[in-house]
Amino acid sequence: MSAGTLYLLPTPLADGTAAAVLPEETLVVARRLDLFLAEDAKSARAFLKAAQHPEPIRQLRIVEIGHQPDAAAIDGWLEPIIEGCDAAIVSEAGCPGVADPGAQIVARAHARGIAVRPLVGPSAILLALMASGLNGQTFRFVGYLPQESAALAARLRELERESRGGETQLWIETPYRNDRMFEALLAHCAPETWVCLAIDLTASGETVMTRRVAEWQSLPPARRPALHKHPTVFALLAASVRNRSSQ
Repeated sequence: MSAGTLYLLPTPLADGTAAAVLPEETLVVARRLDLFLAEDAKSARAFLKAAQHPEPIRQLRIVEIGHQPDAAAIDGWLEPIIEGCDAAIVSEAGCPGVADPGAQIVARAHARGIAVRPLVGPSAILLALMASGLNGQTFRFVGYLPQESAALAARLRELERESRGGETQLWIETPYRNDRMFEALLAHCAPETWVCLAIDLTASGETVMTRRVAEWQSLPPARRPALHKHPTVFALLAASVRNRSSQ
């Protein structure tokens, strides 16, 4: 018997949007599988219910891999696929392996000769970049930044310096710390640097705004977008390399 296929199954970024943001082919695959390697079992069950999986959700095989999958467990997770069963990796939101768990499992799948197939779906990083107006030809996603104040300030200045070569810098933060991150950006980046906030992407309250630091600073707090507990992608680009026609 030939090995099955490991699918990389994107999930919606916002509740109630599966039908709007996922192509029919992606939903068809999700509905026919019964084995899922899920970052979080509870969110995977909610997604599969929203995707109208035809089987009772409780009967599906959902293996929780967590935020940092145990390398020693990966071969065991892949064994049903080696034996011919198709399966999918599912993150809590967005694309597996992109700012979410999955890369280790995919690497091991390649090593064991398992076919890997990525499916189309929303990526918060790419959606934010598309809507930012910043440089989409050269960019870097840097994950999470330090929490300690001095280290955060130093890292923001470092990203700004690196951005002067034309590279857009993108990162995310735990939503309840978004306000703190934004205030640090305004305090430590140059007035002419461009900063984008991409908030609640694909949700009904989606907001994407790109302004210079000086413009953000002059904006009354009441006119700034709500960030606290709202999933947000942050992006910056030093003004010296941005298209002059937009300044």
